[in-house]
Parts: sequence; structure tokens; C-alpha cells
Amino acid sequence: MKGSNSEAAKAGLALLKSLAADTHELRLPPEQGTASTTQRVLPFSVVRGTRSYLETLTHQINGSYEHGWYDACAVMMRRLLESLIIEVFEERQMADKIQDTSGNFLPLERLVGKVTGEPAWNLSRVTRRALSEVKSLGDNSAHVRRFIAHRRDIDNVKAGFRTAVQELVGVGGLG
Repeated sequence: MKGSNSEAAKAGLALLKSLAADTHELRLPPEQGTASTTQRVLPFSVVRGTRSYLETLTHQINGSYEHGWYDACAVMMRRLLESLIIEVFEERQMADKIQDTSGNFLPLERLVGKVTGEPAWNLSRVTRRALSEVKSLGDNSAHVRRFIAHRRDIDNVKAGFRTAVQELVGVGGLG
């Protein structure tokens, strides 16, 4: 009887290992991620219909906030603003103003200076401040070894962030 129980246990274990291997792909998250379930940082309506990658970034921003991954959230907020600034200049056929002599886009600090320096766009004071604050928070989250962002860090910049995103979408005619 002992032998048959041992054999049954071994057969059961082998079956479980086989099932785990067979269902590995099914248990992975989708290849291109999932939609966030909330909109606690940036309402999706602000970027809906712009560019699919901007919509995906918005899901990643909101999703990382939902899960408490605040450094990831801050870095993605920074990335969205950087991408939007580039989109604005490209849409206005002015990309050369934000590129170096090799055709590479300037670092974000200089991009912020360029976008806020365009007098015709007349960006609000809130947007100007938010561009700087989100850049700083994203930089800390990405590059300061001992810095760990907290929910309050995101909460302190998210109203201005939304304003900045909305203004850049409008200025770029992306919506």
C-alpha cells in the first residue's frame, strides 16, 4: 500500500508540473500590458484619441499609482511630458528647434525651456511649474539611489501634471 501511495503522489506531482508548464503562457500578463482600472493620476479622457502610445503611458501611470509603485509612476509621468513636448514641436513642424546638431532630441530640461519659451503658446503658470516639478520628481525616482517616492509625492504634483498634459495636447492639436 505504501508503494502505491508513493507512486500516486509522484504521478500527481508530475501532472502538476506538466500543467504548470503547459499553462505558463496563459498566466503571463498580456504582451502589451493592461488598462488601468482607475484614473487617479490622469483622467484617460485627456489623452483619448491622441496617440496610442500616449494612451498606453497614461494607463501605466494610473496603474502604477493603483499598485503603489510611486517611483514607476513618477518616471512615467516624466516620460509622458517629455513625449508630449516632442509631439507638440513635431506637429508644429518645429522639431529642429528641439534637436542637437546630430538630430537627437534635447534633454528634458532643455525641452522644458524650449516649450515654455514659445511665446505664441502662452503656457499657463501652472503648466510651467508642473513641467519643472514632474521632471524633478521623475529624475529623483530614476536616478537618486536612496530616493523612494511616496504617494504624497505624486499627489502633490498630479493636479499640475493634468493641467500640463491637457495644455500640451491642446497646443499640439493632438486631441
